[in-house]
Amino acid sequence: MPKNKDGKKVIATNKKAYHDYYVLSTYEAGIQLFGTEVKSIRAGTVNLKDSFCHIKGGEMFALGVHISPYEKGNIFNRDPLREKKLLMHKKEIMKLLGQVGQEGLSIIPLSLYFSGQYVKLEIGLCKGKKLYDKREVDAKKQAARSIERYEKSNGRYE
Repeated sequence: MPKNKDGKKVIATNKKAYHDYYVLSTYEAGIQLFGTEVKSIRAGTVNLKDSFCHIKGGEMFALGVHISPYEKGNIFNRDPLREKKLLMHKKEIMKLLGQVGQEGLSIIPLSLYFSGQYVKLEIGLCKGKKLYDKREVDAKKQAARSIERYEKSNGRYE
């Protein structure tokens, strides 16, 4: 796993989140894991698709983050879809709770990465896209691809 310029080793990204939501702001959260889960994450067996976060009792939890059981883990393996506690400052959690409650936004995991020896989860405060928004974004991407293809095949045009 190559490190990017921030010293982060990205394990998994949630591409579906960027397709289904507008990401308004991002936050970094620690994630409470057990030993075999960390070993499984190092092996890259993580899926963030269809995952989300919720706040319960002043604490934030991630649901739907699938960490496959570690092959050599025997009895110490945990449930792959268990609720995982996120580690954030109380002030940040309360701020997110207020925005989610008032504005109808969602908290979605965007990526999972190693920052030094710690596993971190990048979460985003997101607003859902409508179907026509998704079509518009796809059309822009398709137009950009066709322009790039044209420039590559015929050289620059003016």
